[in-house]
Amino acid sequence: MSLSVLISESEDATAELGASLGRSIQAGSVVLLEGELGAGKTAFVRGLAAGLGVEDDQVSSPTFTLVQEYRGRLPLLHADLYRITVAESDELGLDELGLQGVVAIEWAEKLLRRPAGAIEVLIEDLGDDRRRVTITSPDATEGLPGARSSRLL
Repeated sequence: MSLSVLISESEDATAELGASLGRSIQAGSVVLLEGELGAGKTAFVRGLAAGLGVEDDQVSSPTFTLVQEYRGRLPLLHADLYRITVAESDELGLDELGLQGVVAIEWAEKLLRRPAGAIEVLIEDLGDDRRRVTITSPDATEGLPGARSSRLL
């Protein structure tokens, strides 16, 4: 496991962190995003999509549609669980999606079961436009600008 803690100074910088991950992410990856409302989860996913070759103006929060799909180097399935319960999240079948692409799930704390091997992203508001972005990955998270990594047992 690896842990990267990064400080973002703007929404664009948060998106760039997502883009860095998107440029190196592999098919079958699941990215779980957590953070308060307005923390920057969708900005991170917009960057993730850009790193996968998706036009960034296509990406918006799927709060009312639950899941949106974008086409790039790999397909990106973007889910937002904000408006559903934990029990309802289990019925979505998210664990069966994205085997040929990447799945990004906002409000991942509503998942009944977390997928094994998922990349976890916690975004914390530090005030103004500053965010602390903590990325926990089963593998080393390389290529993220400003990353400070430490191995976890």
